[in-house]
Amino acid sequence: MSRPPTFVPPPCARPRTLRTSRGDFAVLDAQPEARERDIKGVALLVPGFTGSKEDFIAMLEPLTASGYRVIAVDGRGQYETGGPDDERAYEQEELARDLLAQAQALNAEAPGTKAPDGGSGPRAEGRTGPEPGTDTDTDTRPDTGTGTGTGTGTGTGTNSEPGGRSGGTPGIHLLGHSLGGQIARAAVLLDPSPFRTLTLMSSGPAEISPAQQEKVRMLSDALSVMSMEQVWNTMEALDPPEDADMDGATGRDDLRARWLRHHPVQLITTGRRLTAEPDRVDELAAVRGLPAHVLSGERDDAWPVPLLDDMARRLGALRTVVEGAEHSPNTDRPEETAAAIARFWDRH
Repeated sequence: MSRPPTFVPPPCARPRTLRTSRGDFAVLDAQPEARERDIKGVALLVPGFTGSKEDFIAMLEPLTASGYRVIAVDGRGQYETGGPDDERAYEQEELARDLLAQAQALNAEAPGTKAPDGGSGPRAEGRTGPEPGTDTDTDTRPDTGTGTGTGTGTGTGTNSEPGGRSGGTPGIHLLGHSLGGQIARAAVLLDPSPFRTLTLMSSGPAEISPAQQEKVRMLSDALSVMSMEQVWNTMEALDPPEDADMDGATGRDDLRARWLRHHPVQLITTGRRLTAEPDRVDELAAVRGLPAHVLSGERDDAWPVPLLDDMARRLGALRTVVEGAEHSPNTDRPEETAAAIARFWDRH
């Protein structure tokens, strides 16, 4: 479980509702101070299993300071976005189609990149929310920026047009953390056209490690017979939140409130997928013209770092390892992580 340092958005960000063809989604919309025409691009950040948009909160100021408008989203059934009781609503393809609808809504706001004035305030209306829809080269350039993020270029060529794209080019910079990375991958495989780049943060090629699979199965079993509050109390007794970087009881209360607003069916369904995700790296590598970035910490208990190294090689993607970070570089080392991401976006 990612543990953001706070649940209070920075001054550059505001909570609002992103209205799409597939329903409404709670987001944090962070805007640069620069004039609208100076904004370099728009990014969509997708959280992981048990996470939420707040997992990216410490990265919002540095990313907007780099010139990007950044939207962090709660997917259906996550925290402040409602969701139905039907497991089918949380299958990976449905969640991927939600991302495509979100990207379409954000791209529709171009050429301006600022959010519309209406639609403020997150959607958190019981268990409603969005319903299922009816519907040649690779990057070898190392990330050589300063700071504790260290980049190692892998692959054999470049995955974008020569020289990259200039600032202001339409398209969404898509970033997914952990489970969010696999949903982002699925969205790109359905339709890469809305996206400008893809960053997979601590998100591996296939199923999670055996030890994590066992933990997810235990959680799913518990959710089948216990309430969300009972499960939270059990988890807290077994693995107390690390409050060193949070505001004491306030931090614990925020984590608990977030957990209680997750839909248990979403957790069960997405958890099952994490334990059985097939390797789709070759499919993703076959997508042309979409620059890719594989970023992780030095250690990862969900996907071993050498596995992420190999995935980057297979994709021909830029590879960044953030020193001092583990499975959640976005909360472990947010400044260094944001700097590495912005450098990648700047190239495209």
